[in-house]
Amino acid sequence: MKISYSTNGFIEYSVFEAIERIADIGYEGVELLADSPHLYADYLSTQDLEKLKGFIGRTELKVANINANTAMGWYGRDFWEPLFEPSLANPDKELRHWRVEYSKKCVDLADWVGADCISVTSGRCAPDFDPKTSMGFLLESLRELVEYAEERSIRIGIEYEPGLLVERYEELAIVLEKLPSRWLGANLDLGHSHVLGEDPARVIESLGHKIFHVHLEDIRDRKHYHLVPGTGDMNFPELLRILCNSGYSGFATVELYTYLRCPEEVARQALKFLTDIRIDGQNER
Repeated sequence: MKISYSTNGFIEYSVFEAIERIADIGYEGVELLADSPHLYADYLSTQDLEKLKGFIGRTELKVANINANTAMGWYGRDFWEPLFEPSLANPDKELRHWRVEYSKKCVDLADWVGADCISVTSGRCAPDFDPKTSMGFLLESLRELVEYAEERSIRIGIEYEPGLLVERYEELAIVLEKLPSRWLGANLDLGHSHVLGEDPARVIESLGHKIFHVHLEDIRDRKHYHLVPGTGDMNFPELLRILCNSGYSGFATVELYTYLRCPEEVARQALKFLTDIRIDGQNER
């Protein structure tokens, strides 16, 4: 398993500065935020993409994932709620179509920079639309998106999260059962799973080879607030052991968008903590 860091922890910097700092700290990979203020796909030109690809190549980082979960750039503002709208389950057909097309652009971005997956979420249930109806919208969107991604050999990882339409691993498993495709799977955020009180061994065993990418952060008192690994309640030695024993060999991306005033400090702290665990695990074997 390889450790990467998300540029969404460096939004006070340009995407190029974020990538450079993540490389200098010593991470093996980088997750790119496909949203404002970094890589809002609607505004990316071929020249921008060429510059980005060349810059990443010089750092020798591998792009672990394209994070297409949010769409704050759609509003033209620095911050807005809900973060996930317009979502793939939005009841408005035109807005839902926009999100599918935007996600396709993120697939193209992944293809351009050499990433093999993007992450998306379901969004929330909209007022006046129950979960069953919203799920129908989501499946319709995913069906079109997966078909597009398959043509480019890019995987789509759905990230479940407390409060969203798809908020537990059992619900994600149902989506994957309804849309069986080797290109559709999970972007597993282990902090979200911890907040929900899920058994990590059961989750990882259930999703198995469908886990395309992993997000890491620590959690305290099951409150959904991303903490530096090692400062909350999560048992990281056990989590990483379960992941490794499951055969997962992809990237685990540290996601700490909650520390915008000291991103380099917490990125270094997280890498040291996780690297020490990996070293100890190797010594035990």
